Amino acid sequence: MRPQLGSYEGKDFPAPVHPKMHTPNLDALAGKSLLLKRAYVQVALCNPSRTSLLTSRRPDTTHVYTIGPYFRKVGGNFTTLPEYFKINGYASIGMGKVFHPGKSSGGDDPISWTEPYFHGVPNFETNQNSWVAVPDEQLKKEPLIDEQLADHAVKTLRKVAPKAISGEQPFFVAVGFHKPHLPFVFPKSFLDLYPNVSLPDNPYAPVNMPDIAWNVYGGLLMFHDIKSLNASGGINTTLPDSVVLDLRRAYYSALSWTDSLVGRVIAELDKLGLTNSTIISFWGDHGWQLGEHGEWCKQTNFELATHAPMMIHIPGVTDGGVSTRELTEYVDLFPTLAEAAGLPAVPKCPENSTLVDLCTEGTSLIPLVSNPDTPVKEAAFSQYERDNEAVMGYTVRTDSFRYTEWAAFQAAPVYQPNWDKLSGVELYDHTLDPEENVNHADDAKYSDIRSQLSKLLHTGYRGGL
Repeated sequence: MRPQLGSYEGKDFPAPVHPKMHTPNLDALAGKSLLLKRAYVQVALCNPSRTSLLTSRRPDTTHVYTIGPYFRKVGGNFTTLPEYFKINGYASIGMGKVFHPGKSSGGDDPISWTEPYFHGVPNFETNQNSWVAVPDEQLKKEPLIDEQLADHAVKTLRKVAPKAISGEQPFFVAVGFHKPHLPFVFPKSFLDLYPNVSLPDNPYAPVNMPDIAWNVYGGLLMFHDIKSLNASGGINTTLPDSVVLDLRRAYYSALSWTDSLVGRVIAELDKLGLTNSTIISFWGDHGWQLGEHGEWCKQTNFELATHAPMMIHIPGVTDGGVSTRELTEYVDLFPTLAEAAGLPAVPKCPENSTLVDLCTEGTSLIPLVSNPDTPVKEAAFSQYERDNEAVMGYTVRTDSFRYTEWAAFQAAPVYQPNWDKLSGVELYDHTLDPEENVNHADDAKYSDIRSQLSKLLHTGYRGGL
């Protein structure tokens, strides 16, 4: 989910061309939360992004860059966010897509939870169609997986509420909705919210973009309806306009479907009398490209892939709504929730934290609650691998620029870039070009800025604090 929510409208909205978004429940939550307008993921891909958020460690510490590796096997035996609440006496209950399921998490990282894990059944989802608007009547017999998750979340809250209210045991409940992940499957009625959609205004690759920055969007091309178009997914190729419009409309509809389910879960907190004592965080695991630059899916270092929604409601503290444009990162959520809940502070990680169970490579964002203009960091850092981890694209986002170097990378057991061997460099000026349409890396007018940003990138996140 990219931050395509009504509450993000303005200069931090993902793209200038869009319909009016129908996200009333998330907008209402944003209105009583610390709304992080510029939160960035560490990797624009499910497993490594979720791993970083849930361990508060960056990819070069978790050693998770793709789907498949499990951090406890390749990185270290790190304490996770739900596990930390469990250690501190909470009932810790997960459902849906929280960790990346399967071998990427050793089966949803069992040590993190106190109750059996729940997944649900993905009805109407196949590799035949990239999107399906299912008639609402059919869903009464075969509910979509995210509705099953909402139902389970409601049942779970009813189960844990008595002990929480009595003070016997607090709860940590993680509800992982899937949409708007491909395939975009949702109740047909949600199409009515978006009768008119438009094509992106920049269906071309950035000028001077190095080829290695591009992602041949296999996650979309695998669906038979898209495969039948004989699309290559190559640079400066596009899908037919009618297909682009259909996919964009389906994405918006799936996003609004998820918004409605979030509303159901929050409404249950109200019914149970838990609203005034329950912290709520909402986040999506990375952004998404919807035909901008002719690109689709995630798996890049562009703004659209690395910028994602995050908000944190702390009852009695953020009720009036606090919005900030300070740069923040997904590794920041773990120490923030720990501090908000009054748990012992999560210590900072040493340079090498492989053998350290509990620590953070992020920063608590609680100072932003009282002063949303408090600078917590100078920059946000993300990365993405290419060529089976032979190349690593490191990117840094500052207030005004995005700068990326695609460096030769020595993977296991070294995990180090070679900054002297680059396959491409990118520099986008967000003061003039928020859509990242022109790469200025080789523009002489930007040589000083490039030098400064390169130094910051090589120094890494500790230099950006």
